[in-house]
Order: sequence, then structure tokens, then C-alpha cells
Amino acid sequence: MKRDFLLRFFWVSALLIGLSCATQAYAEDETADGLIKRLSVDVLETIKADKTIRGGDMTKVIALVDTRIMPNVNFQRMTASAVGPAWRQATPEQQKRLQEEFKALLVRTYAGALSQVSDQVISIKPMRASPEDKEVLVRSEVKGSGDPIQLDYRLEKTPGQGAGWKIYNLNVLGVWLVETYRSQFAQEVNAKGIDGLIGLLAERNKANSKKG
Repeated sequence: MKRDFLLRFFWVSALLIGLSCATQAYAEDETADGLIKRLSVDVLETIKADKTIRGGDMTKVIALVDTRIMPNVNFQRMTASAVGPAWRQATPEQQKRLQEEFKALLVRTYAGALSQVSDQVISIKPMRASPEDKEVLVRSEVKGSGDPIQLDYRLEKTPGQGAGWKIYNLNVLGVWLVETYRSQFAQEVNAKGIDGLIGLLAERNKANSKKG
């Protein structure tokens, strides 16, 4: 049961950090649920069409994360929330390293799950929000041959250049991604400080890299 849950968690999380082949510009007034629907469809279509992606080609995965998904994610907020109060004590260089290592950890952790994509489709649930809301919850389900998988996103409306909705957290089957890592990171920070956490993440990424 635990292994099955982790496999589901890894796979659907890959929808967030993994891939998107959208190349056209979208209006700043694109709705939050419209963004999630567009990205989800692009993710599934891209994975199904590319055998090298399903095979876990890390070079291709990382390139697509940087160029396609990251513009739709507030990764600084995601990392800061995962690190917790210690983020405010980190230097700009430490914060940069934390974001780099955290992203690498997520990409390599979930890349292997991409090979599980087959006949899944995404169903976006009706969103309860007002036009003036700056933060919203978009709920969805991943439907395939097995039981439906709950997949929810928290997004914020950002102003200025590149304005639009940005993802900053993900809920899989009732488990929020940021909160899951926060408890792990807090233990390391309390024991060895920010540099200790950076070192731990770097060590994990190095080990994952050797595994391929």
C-alpha cells in the first residue's frame, strides 16, 4: 500500500515538475484552472508521444523543466516554504543554492515515474473563486485504468512583467508537497544549519545522478 501510494505521488508530481510542450504565448488574463488544464493536457500528450521522455532521458527532462514549466511556477516561494523560517536567515547565495538543489532533487526523484504514463486523462473540477482573488485552489483528478488520483494545485496571481497565475504547491491524495519536505528539511537545519541542508540535498542529487 505504501509503495503504491509513493508511485502515484511520484507520477502525478511529475505533471508539475516534468514536462510541457506549449510554445505559444498566453494572455495574462488566462484563468488559473485554464492554465492547469492546458499544462496537464500538454504534459500527457508530450509524454505519450516521446519514448525517450518515458524512458527517463534526464537531459531532455531538465531542459523542458527550465524552458516550459518553470515560467509557470513560483519556485522561489515553493523552496522558501519548504525550507521554512530558516529561509529568512539564509544569504542570497545560500537561497540560490537551495533552489538549485531542490529543483534537481525533484526532477531526478520524479523522472522515473514518467514511464508509467499510458491512458491517463485529466479532469478539472469546477473552481470556487472570485475574480478579485489573488490565491486560488484548482482541484483535479487523474483518471486511468485504476482509481482516480486527487491532484490539487495552489496558485497565486503575480503582477508586473510575466504576470499571471503561478503554481507554488501541489496536493497529491491529500498530501501537500511543500509540507512533506518542510518536516524533513527542518530536522536537517536544526541539526546542521542551512549549509548542512544544502550539503544533504547536493549529496542526494549526486547519488541520484550516479544511479542514472
